[in-house]
Amino acid sequence: MVAFACVPVARAVPTPDQDPFYAAPADVGEYPAGAMLRTRSIALYGLPLPVSAWQVQYRTNDGNGWPIPGMATVLVPNWPWFGPGQRPLLSYQIAEDSLGARCAPSYALRGGWDLGAANTYIDTLFIAEALRRGWAVVASDHEGPDSRFLDGAESGRTVLDGIRAARELAPDGVGPASPIGAWGYSGGAFATLWAAQLQPEYAPDIQFAGITSGGVPADWPAMARGVDGTAQAGLAMLVLGAIAKNEPDSGVFELLNERGRAAVVEDAAACGPDFVVKYVNAHVDDFATVPDVFFHPYFRAATDPQELGGSAPVAPMYLYHSTTDDVIPVAGFTDLLGRYCAQGADISSVYSALPGHDATALGEAPGAMDFLADRFAGIPVAPGCHDR
Repeated sequence: MVAFACVPVARAVPTPDQDPFYAAPADVGEYPAGAMLRTRSIALYGLPLPVSAWQVQYRTNDGNGWPIPGMATVLVPNWPWFGPGQRPLLSYQIAEDSLGARCAPSYALRGGWDLGAANTYIDTLFIAEALRRGWAVVASDHEGPDSRFLDGAESGRTVLDGIRAARELAPDGVGPASPIGAWGYSGGAFATLWAAQLQPEYAPDIQFAGITSGGVPADWPAMARGVDGTAQAGLAMLVLGAIAKNEPDSGVFELLNERGRAAVVEDAAACGPDFVVKYVNAHVDDFATVPDVFFHPYFRAATDPQELGGSAPVAPMYLYHSTTDDVIPVAGFTDLLGRYCAQGADISSVYSALPGHDATALGEAPGAMDFLADRFAGIPVAPGCHDR
């Protein structure tokens, strides 16, 4: 499946918070959503690859509707599109899963080497296959300039406006008639499906040919409890830190003990891999003044608005999840499918027998890619919900 793999090397690339290119223009609010603010050509991973690449800053909106600068990386293979019509555009959402600027996909894709951006390097495999197929790719920093993990509205809007900016850039072969798809796994699925849910109202000018997502985050308290005390316990601490950061008035921070409050401060700009390494086998109860903090009313009130399923995407979807997912319990996936299907969604769903979260990301990717290829080719789907 993989066309080529890139191994990033150390480069003198400033982090986004030290790079003037990322700074918000004073007049950002005067531009329409999705308008390009500035662009620059880059070398993907700082390497001489057969790919044209740009960073694009654009106007988008945060979760409250305030104007903010977005950042996307646009990639186009250096060979013509031989398929019918204009070159397809794939919006690929990397699982940013982090709280700091150095974790942003755009930083890693430009050649900024940081182990905190490990998810970007892992997802190179999937991006490379999309490019091999001749598709253009846009990958937005969907957590926004303040790295707001677990902010569905901001993630969705940033993705949609990143697509608008990529169309305005109009790299080789991409035009108004280019079919558009979106794909993400795990944290990338969260951003992908939020964008798909928001699209009819926020971006009616964008028509998705198809949506694919796997390892879909649903039921945040259950996810956090499921990894608590395991080798993936850092993900529970990431969720806790994100809520404390994003929702300072939620009361969640006040549920933490002295150790927990210190951890939130220390980890305020940490990347997902940092959390995983630091908190192996940790128990969140050791950081809180109340037991089972993830099911406390304050925590539930903060996370309920971030759950997927409030509305169903109108584009056909291909959703997949491991029945033995060790990070995101499959029960949440089943519940989300039920909510989408009850609202009239068109879904091909896959309950994968592959063992666990990571194996499914790799093993089920060909099916996700082929579903998108069929949608780009204009092949219709059977309406309604179907297991595959």
